[in-house]
Amino acid sequence: MSDQALSEDLRQFKTHFDERFVKLYYSRDKKILICKLKADYVPIEHFKEAFHRISDFVKDGDYEKFIFDKRSLRAFHQPSMEWYYIEWKKEMYAHGLKIHRKILPNESWFEKSVMIAKQNILEDYPDNIIDKLDIKYCSSIKEAIEV
Repeated sequence: MSDQALSEDLRQFKTHFDERFVKLYYSRDKKILICKLKADYVPIEHFKEAFHRISDFVKDGDYEKFIFDKRSLRAFHQPSMEWYYIEWKKEMYAHGLKIHRKILPNESWFEKSVMIAKQNILEDYPDNIIDKLDIKYCSSIKEAIEV
């Protein structure tokens, strides 16, 4: 996606933070957060640190939708995904963040890795909240905002 197209999709959003690995946009009016990963790999300690910052922002606002743009990734990290699904999403669910839109890299192996990991999480963590969330996969920021 061109920078201009991305800018147009995000014109109604403000930047909350922009760090080495993660940029967070928000719209209080739309009740949407957009988390854009900026690197091909995000070490778990940086991933968790960024998502703890996002947690604090969610707790201080009234957000319903979280768009997670992972198109920059070229590596899949199972422990990060487990933490994100089991701990972070559960905590955010308690604060009203129930709609999740994902934009994956355009790599079939990445999507397969996500689906396998998600199945493992469902089996290994039967008390998960995945079935309570509205999760959809999208191909663009614009689509994720609209659905």
